[in-house]
Amino acid sequence: MADQMLNITNSNRSTWRDRLVISLMAAAAGMAILVTAGIVLSLVFETLRFFEKVPITDFLFGLKWSPQTAIRSDQIGTEGSFGAIPLINGTLLVSAIAMVVATPLGLISAIYLSEYASKRARDWIKPALEILAGIPTVVYGFFAALTVAPFIRMTGGQFGLEIASESALAAGAVMGMMIVPLISSLSDDVINAVPQSLRDASLGLGATQSETIRRVVLPAALPGITGSLLLATSRAIGETMIVLMAAGLAAQMTLNPLEAVTTITVQIVTLLTGDQEFDSAKTLSAFALGLLLFVLTLCLNVVALHIVKKYREQYD
Repeated sequence: MADQMLNITNSNRSTWRDRLVISLMAAAAGMAILVTAGIVLSLVFETLRFFEKVPITDFLFGLKWSPQTAIRSDQIGTEGSFGAIPLINGTLLVSAIAMVVATPLGLISAIYLSEYASKRARDWIKPALEILAGIPTVVYGFFAALTVAPFIRMTGGQFGLEIASESALAAGAVMGMMIVPLISSLSDDVINAVPQSLRDASLGLGATQSETIRRVVLPAALPGITGSLLLATSRAIGETMIVLMAAGLAAQMTLNPLEAVTTITVQIVTLLTGDQEFDSAKTLSAFALGLLLFVLTLCLNVVALHIVKKYREQYD
């Protein structure tokens, strides 16, 4: 009888602890949702104030960005242009260059580390790759501005190309090197999570190791690899210092990677730096750009989830 009572008491304690842990986890999840909602609402509120001063059509479809307005009534300022298309163009151009550089390097290094490298080589190479992730972005910016950009300009000059001292190519290339460890580390973990039985079955049927990787391992790991590429893309879109130091502040419509461009994040920093009136259209435009950046990132997530869902329907 005493043993039964003791078991009941222990069971009650275990149930109470489980409920407490579940409640704490639910509270943590709720806190994350509240923080996200608070960020979105604050951006929406200030963006609506901005659209009271500037038409939303001018912002979303305007082709000129020049937010030079008077900040006090006793000053004479230009009317200002708040077209976001040049900023979107620059953001996507630099991010695309970064992903072109980072995707093959990151995936190839992940495949090598997980499938081909010896334990000794992996113990040396993986930490060396991850060191890149710990370097401050301002250091990457100095490297891009002082080394990569002059090298690109000098090399292009030998072929008769006119390259700006600050270019999207310099910023995108260095940004791509910065996010290589992110893609490599996440893809490596995903590839290692593929069951060894799938590899053994493929090899047992006569496939070579490269065929096994191409036709079995990578398809099985594709959802996780897609997630790593999405995170890397979001990281590239949100980068500021490298673009500020290596790509410049020129808000222009161009697809030429050899010219100077600017991005949404760089303009947000520029708009909120210095002596500005908080109620001016120039300052409020930073919040509109922040909301636009949030929507762009959300669209990337939706596209990635669609790709993953379509893939899973094909291979399940």
